[in-house]
Amino acid sequence: MMKKITLLTLALLAGLSPALADPSLWHVKGPKGDAWILGSIHVLPPDVHWRTPAIEAALKKSDIYAFEVSTDEASINLMRDMVMARGFLPATQTLRGMLRPEVLPDFDAAIATSGVDEKLVEHQRPWLAGLQMVLGATAKLGFDPKNGADQTLMAEAKTLGKPTRYLETMADQMAVIAPSDPQLELAEFESSLKEMKDVPGEVQPLVQAWSSGDQKKLDELVNGDMDDYPGARKALLDDRNARWVPQIETWLTEKHTYFITVGAGHLTGLGGVPALLRKAGYKVDGPRADR
Repeated sequence: MMKKITLLTLALLAGLSPALADPSLWHVKGPKGDAWILGSIHVLPPDVHWRTPAIEAALKKSDIYAFEVSTDEASINLMRDMVMARGFLPATQTLRGMLRPEVLPDFDAAIATSGVDEKLVEHQRPWLAGLQMVLGATAKLGFDPKNGADQTLMAEAKTLGKPTRYLETMADQMAVIAPSDPQLELAEFESSLKEMKDVPGEVQPLVQAWSSGDQKKLDELVNGDMDDYPGARKALLDDRNARWVPQIETWLTEKHTYFITVGAGHLTGLGGVPALLRKAGYKVDGPRADR
């Protein structure tokens, strides 16, 4: 699970990308309302321009902005409480001490790449340490969450006074991020260390696929590797997509136009949200999963 969370995180980070991006955009019509759906890149350098004329036009038509989860003060406080409760090892245990000797060189290399002080993560559970290291590595590359699609549009909604809706709670997301099986958590953290050694190399093809709107390639890179871990794919993507679609269907019964921004990995393939909406009988304009 840790490896898959790391890959999914990498898939949603933009780096080494062209200044002009043309990400895919979907439009779905409902009985009374409609919605635009954008794949999210959560962390971006400041010189990547993803707001194409089509996206700008869709935003102007939308009276409600929707996201995966709220980042208001209450949600952030809940996340902090859950990290404190589920993110740390006993005082007598260290992350390095949990690792097999043969993976220690990879751990040292990943720490060096991330720029994170080992003392910061030495008493963290593998899932939390892994996320810290990935975020540290992207920060070294100059990426900032404030430039990401989600944060940009959340700030815009506040500035414009746009109502916001959410597909899940912070508790829902934390349940996915922090696995319940300690042995699996450690095994996946160890296997993810090789990828953490070369974050730019992992991110480059993913970002290019997103920037060019190549959904087939993006699905292959983000989701294809999960075929070996059906449980992780089910928890991270399939189950969440299946829960989101009925919520979107409910929104489509209202006389509103939504602009929905979710992680790009949720929109690709036959199990992605656009494909599930088509399967449910809705007309969805945009890239198809079967092409």
